[in-house]
Parts: sequence; C-alpha cells; structure tokens
Amino acid sequence: MSKQKTTLFRGAATALITPFSLGRIDFEALGALIERQIKAGVSALVIAGTTGESATLTDPEKMALFAFAAERIGGRVPLIAGVGCADTAHTVTLSRSACAAGADALLVVTPYYNRPSQAGLRAHFETVADAAEKPVILYSVPGRTGVSIHTDTYIALADHANIIGVKEASIDLGAISALIDHCSDRLDVYAGNDDMTVPLLSLGGAGVISVISNVIPAAISDVCRLWFDGKPRLSAAKATKFHGLSRALFSDTNPVPVKAALAMMGLCREEFRLPLVPPDKEVRERVRACLSSLKLLTE
Repeated sequence: MSKQKTTLFRGAATALITPFSLGRIDFEALGALIERQIKAGVSALVIAGTTGESATLTDPEKMALFAFAAERIGGRVPLIAGVGCADTAHTVTLSRSACAAGADALLVVTPYYNRPSQAGLRAHFETVADAAEKPVILYSVPGRTGVSIHTDTYIALADHANIIGVKEASIDLGAISALIDHCSDRLDVYAGNDDMTVPLLSLGGAGVISVISNVIPAAISDVCRLWFDGKPRLSAAKATKFHGLSRALFSDTNPVPVKAALAMMGLCREEFRLPLVPPDKEVRERVRACLSSLKLLTE
C-alpha cells in the first residue's frame, strides 16, 4: 500500500443479513447478530449489502441501520456501509449520509441495469470517492449487475487516494490474479464469493467479504487467520469442511437460504421483502441437513 492508504481490515468480514419483523427492521435481532459476529472474531461487518437486501431498503432505513450498527459496534470492528446504486448522484448522497451516520468505509457496487462502459465505471467511482469522507471499497459482482471492472480500470482507480480496496465476486482467477499483480500495492482485494476465499488468499488477497460467515463466523475467520499465520494447508482443510454448507446457502438467490438458516438457528425471523420469497421445500431441507450435520441446530 502507498503511504496515503491504510488497510481497513484483513481476514473475514460478514455481509450481514437485515432481519425483519412484520415488515420492519428487527433491531433487537440485528443487535444480537452483531454481538454474535464480533464475539466470533470477525474482522469487519458490512451492513446493507446485497445479503442485507439493500435493494428493498429505503434510504431512511439504510441510515437507521448504519446509525444503529455504528453505536452497537462501538468501534470494535470497522463498519462498512453498502451504498452503491445505479445512479451516481444518488450513490453520492447515500455515501455522505452513511459517513455522517457513523460508517467507517463504503462498499460501492458497479451500477446495475444501465451497464456503463469502463469509462463510465471509472467516472462513477471517482465521483463517489471524491465526495465521500470515508474510504471506498469497490464491488464487482457481474452475475448481478451485468458489468465487470476490467484490469485497466482497476489500475486507474487504484491511483485514487480514497479508493482502498476491492470486493471481487468473480470466478475468473486469471482476472483476479491480474488485479492483484497490478494493484495489490494500492488496493486490498477481498473475495466476494465464499468458495473463492482460499484461491484468492493464495494469490495475495486480503480476505473475504462472506455470506456463510452469517452462520459460521468463527470458522470463516479461522480460515483467514490460519492462512495469514502461515498454515495454508490447515486453512484449506478448514474451508473444505464447509463446502457443503456453502453450496446449500447458494442453492437459491442470496440471501434467501442464509436467512432461512439463521431462522432455523433461532437468530431471526424467516421474513423477506418481495420480490424475494421463502425457499422451497427442497432448498429448506438441504439447508437444514447441513446445519444438522454441523450441529448448528438446537432442536
């Protein structure tokens, strides 16, 4: 990293669900989830990301989430606020408000649906980073947004003093390798897919922004810790143990299976906002079987 940048976190950050109760945010459940994550040793928390059903949250709800999380976390781990949307001006507004609400950093996804060019992506991220008072982590998830950030664009964006990292949810190891090769001195790179955590760490990545750590936060934190402690085989073995759970938690659109899993564990209600609906019987049974095999069910 250059002198003007610092690493926000190394290891596992959890992309936390947003619990609902009767159509509203369940702040009591959220507080308990936050405490569970921090006690398990996660390195950071992402609030109102994809797993937090950000697409159906209103702006006031997002700000209430950020303010509540900031107070509950109390500086123990970084709070990363999901603020990206399809409109640059709106993203700027959300970014400024999230910083004022107590966020330590911002997660900014590539603008979805309108699918901008690489020049448009660069202009979007630079505009947001110029306006933000806190560091920005870029988020590339082509399976959801229909657009990828190319290596040359990453190289250009890495020069921005306020852009410090990347959540890369790609399965293209060649592209990830090129990103790390060209930008790791200026950008920390995090896996955006749980099954890519160890491969990305092996390429020089800084960790993972995880979905399955909603369920097993200590285990995913251990995967990263073991790697950074110079024990790659133990890290890989630990990760392999949970491949079945990972597949089950992505057997339907995220966050449907993971929220269902947490509900089975008694940690939240199984409540979604349309257009997301509860999982079907097959997915539910698959998730329950994995939780049972890992002794994560109390019933």
